[in-house]
Amino acid sequence: MKTKIEKKVIITAALSGAGTFKNNNPAVPYTPAEFADEAAKAYQAGAAMVHVHARGEDGMPTHEVQLIRDVHDAIKEKTPELIINLSSAVGIGKTQEERITQIVEIKPEMASLNTNTMNFGIIDRKSGQIMLEFIFENTFAILQDFGKAMEESKVKPEVEVYDIGGLDNFLLISKQGIFSDPANYNFVWGVAGGQRFRPDAFATLVNALPQGSNFTACGIGLDEFPSIMQSCLMGGHMRVGLEDNVRMPNGDLAKGNYELVEVAVKAAQIMGREPATPDEAREIMGLYKDNINKP
Repeated sequence: MKTKIEKKVIITAALSGAGTFKNNNPAVPYTPAEFADEAAKAYQAGAAMVHVHARGEDGMPTHEVQLIRDVHDAIKEKTPELIINLSSAVGIGKTQEERITQIVEIKPEMASLNTNTMNFGIIDRKSGQIMLEFIFENTFAILQDFGKAMEESKVKPEVEVYDIGGLDNFLLISKQGIFSDPANYNFVWGVAGGQRFRPDAFATLVNALPQGSNFTACGIGLDEFPSIMQSCLMGGHMRVGLEDNVRMPNGDLAKGNYELVEVAVKAAQIMGREPATPDEAREIMGLYKDNINKP
C-alpha cells in the first residue's frame, strides 16, 4: 500500500518558455512582476514548482544573470513557498558559459539538465513547413559539466528526456557518480525534433528507469493533456503551463498558467491523487536544503 506522500502528485507550471509570446497568449509573462503574479496564481491553483525562462524588456528569452535573478527573486518574494526550476537552455545560440553561469550564480533549488543533441524546431504540424529550426547542443561533455556544476552548487537537476536515447545518455554519464539520489526525470513529448506522445513509448521509458527514480511529463500543444494523465496514472507527476501549451482542453485560450494547473489538479483527483505541497515535493525529489526560500 502506498504511503500518504507517495500518493501525492507534484504539479509544475512552466510559466513562459523561450518560444511562446504574448501574441500566442496575452498571459505569457515578460516582466518580473508578471512572472511573480503568474507564479502566485499557479501556486494557489495547486502547483508546487514553477519552471522559468526569464525574458528581457523586449520579451525575448535572456541569459543575462541579473534579469534572471530579478525574475527569480520576484517570484520568491511574492510566493516564498514555491520551488523555482530555472532553465539551462535559455534560448537559441547561447554559449555553454551563458547557459550554466546563471544557474551557478543564482542557485535555484532545481534546474533543467538536457540529455542529447537534437534537432529542435517550430514546424507546421498540418503542412510540414519549417518555420524555425536549430541544433540544440547537449553533448556528453555538456551533460557531465552542467551536472557537476549543478550538484556542486546544491541545485538538483531535472533530467530532460526527449527520447529513450537521452535517458541512456544520462544513465551512462551517471556511472561517474556525479548525481545525487533520487534522480528526477521529465519526459518531454511533442517537440519537433523529439518524439510525439505515444502511450507505449511512455511505458517503455518508465520501465527503463532505475528503481527509486521520480518522473514527470510535459507535452507540447495537444500532447500536453494525454501525457500528464498517463504520467499520473503510472505514478509520476505532471507539468503544464504556457511554455508547452496555451489552450484549454476545449480549445479556448487559457486565462493563465493557473487554469492549466486547475486541469491537472482535476485529472489527478479523478485518479485518486492530490497535489503535493512544495515541502512535500522537496521531500519526494530530494532537493537540497541549502537553497530553500532564498533570494
